[in-house]
Amino acid sequence: QVQLVESGGGLVQAGESLRLSCAVSGRIFSNYLMSWFRQAPGKEREFVAGIRWSTGTTQYTDSVKGRFTISRDNAKNTVYLEMNNLKPEDTAVYYCATDFTLSWATATTANLYDYWGQGTQVTVSS
Repeated sequence: QVQLVESGGGLVQAGESLRLSCAVSGRIFSNYLMSWFRQAPGKEREFVAGIRWSTGTTQYTDSVKGRFTISRDNAKNTVYLEMNNLKPEDTAVYYCATDFTLSWATATTANLYDYWGQGTQVTVSS
């Protein structure tokens, strides 16, 4: 089993920054893929960013490129999502998710992930 615990959400104004954290525990493999998704009210869960733990390679959805950065801390078993220049349309519940079998070709598909955190709310006011 794998446990994921997110933190760092909150209420900010447009243009401000937040850093989300996702602490990973349990049975961990070095090649797992860790991703951030978000879900706004009435919308489907959307892939935001992903990182391959072993290589550090990353992938982002177009709407956050240049503003968000995903990173990991091996010693702390934690993945971060640094969010800069936040916009009202970034408002959503943000979830971290992981899977040991996905490739980059399937990384954006939420229902393929086996493990999820509980989510953290990010609200950006205009």
